[in-house]
Amino acid sequence: MADVHSAPDRSLGGRQLAALLPDATAMKPVYRHLAQAISALILDGRVALHVRLPAERELAGALHVSRATVTAVYDLLRESGYARSRQGSGTWTALPEGRTPTGIQRLTGLRDTAIDLARAAPGLPEDTVADALAEVTPRLTEHVHTPGYHPYGLPELRAVIAERFTRRGLPTRPEQILVTAGAQHALTLILGLLCRPGDRVMTENPTYPNALEALRRARLRTVPVPVTDDGWDTEIIESTFRRTVPRLAYLIPDFHNPTGCLMPTPDRVRTLRAAERSGAWLVIDETLAELALDVPAPPPFAAHAEPGGTGRLLTIGSMSKTHWAGLRIGWLRAPARLVIELAGQRVATDMGGSVLDQLLAHTLLTRTDDTLLPDRLHRLRGQRDALAEALTAHFPQWTWRLPPGGLSLWADLGEPLASGLADRALEHGVRIESGSRFATDPGVFEQRLRIPYTIPPDTLREAVQRLAAALATGPAHAASPRRPHWVA
Repeated sequence: MADVHSAPDRSLGGRQLAALLPDATAMKPVYRHLAQAISALILDGRVALHVRLPAERELAGALHVSRATVTAVYDLLRESGYARSRQGSGTWTALPEGRTPTGIQRLTGLRDTAIDLARAAPGLPEDTVADALAEVTPRLTEHVHTPGYHPYGLPELRAVIAERFTRRGLPTRPEQILVTAGAQHALTLILGLLCRPGDRVMTENPTYPNALEALRRARLRTVPVPVTDDGWDTEIIESTFRRTVPRLAYLIPDFHNPTGCLMPTPDRVRTLRAAERSGAWLVIDETLAELALDVPAPPPFAAHAEPGGTGRLLTIGSMSKTHWAGLRIGWLRAPARLVIELAGQRVATDMGGSVLDQLLAHTLLTRTDDTLLPDRLHRLRGQRDALAEALTAHFPQWTWRLPPGGLSLWADLGEPLASGLADRALEHGVRIESGSRFATDPGVFEQRLRIPYTIPPDTLREAVQRLAAALATGPAHAASPRRPHWVA
């Protein structure tokens, strides 16, 4: 645990902080709006804890305000618990007593009657779990007499994951598989082994927000490439590889989160060749790859590599979207030598996953193609259609493209009102994320909402009715990127 009384060893420059803040010069009092904005950044995780804030004079120059204004900002941050100071050590970020970071709040969810549209993660049928547990119980007794440490993952689970890659068109050996505690864990291991603070990482914009958070915490510099309703611009991807020479690229080509786009095969080949020419590591997130609703499920991205040309390509996946996020089972596929290094990286944190969870995952994966996945896809199609119909009825001015797979719609509201609507929706019993949550830079995609269709049709219809009521309660621009929501 960090010692809050010691001076931090990380600093935030004046220009860096100013780039994250709104133009508050037209808002009175300026110092209070700036303090609110910095507090929101700290609570949201975009500014880390125990980071030294810029000197007052430096930040005043970057923001084009007086030093007295910045002094008042820092005073208010200290009073509210979002900053601490010590003579000779400057001022650094903190978290007030009793406050919880927003990222944790998003995961824990609400315990009341609110409908949760913030997380695109389906549940698992109760009878499926009961049957799987009954099958796993006798197998567990075979393991209880062993130490139970499996840093690479249970051999039988590695084998079934490798077989699934092979069946999808990418020959894979168990030695190329590392079982992890979800895809996010896999990404964190990869970043820890392959990247150093300050390295450039190419990402899509928008993209999965927890991946962005992992990049920020690793102190990496994101190099965004756009994903629009039409998908990827491969010429921009190729140019970005040439111009910036990133250390690593993180991409979601299969039913992209949040847009739902599916990268065409020719674009996959061009992207793969561009990464190979630049020497960048390529991390492909296939968490959503099997959730194909209107098209055949795509083969693994790495299947397009030339023989012997996949040495710098890693694939990560998980059971969170196809089965249940509470299982916390994911994996990565990489060259066997790299799997050994990544397992060494992993031992420093958890030494291996739960044997029970891995046995359960093995049982569920062996059933997926015959029963679980077809039923899940059928349900998702019905839920997607119900959501689209409800949105058409209540928000005819909104637009979206029906995704061929995945778990959510990427709705265009036509105006930059997403954050304000998300704030008011919570008061009406709906939790939803503004599109800016998925952006590499603050203030972008304020006209967008990601709306998952992972809950029953009737609940989705009720959620849309509540959103409509929330939108009717106030001005469209009640909260915008230039007026951050006060979270204290």
